[in-house]
Amino acid sequence: MISTTDLRQKEIINMVDGRRLGFISDIEVNLEKGRIDALVVPGPGKFLGFFGKDHDYYITWNEIRKIGMDVILVEINDVIVTKEEQDAFHDEL
Repeated sequence: MISTTDLRQKEIINMVDGRRLGFISDIEVNLEKGRIDALVVPGPGKFLGFFGKDHDYYITWNEIRKIGMDVILVEINDVIVTKEEQDAFHDEL
């Protein structure tokens, strides 16, 4: 068993590309089914989960592969593009 406090102290890492997505800012719970539906991680441009324009990452429970001592490994096959990467791409054009 793990508490939400313990979950929030673990860094989220995508196994597909090795990207460090950050730490959990919120947890979406389905009260009808009594389960966690998703973990919410602030976008890379946000400070403490606030003050930023990037969208949050919503990681569904099905994308979680392993909850370890220090990290949570997820498998997200969709390309995750940060605002900074998108801006850099448009600057090159």
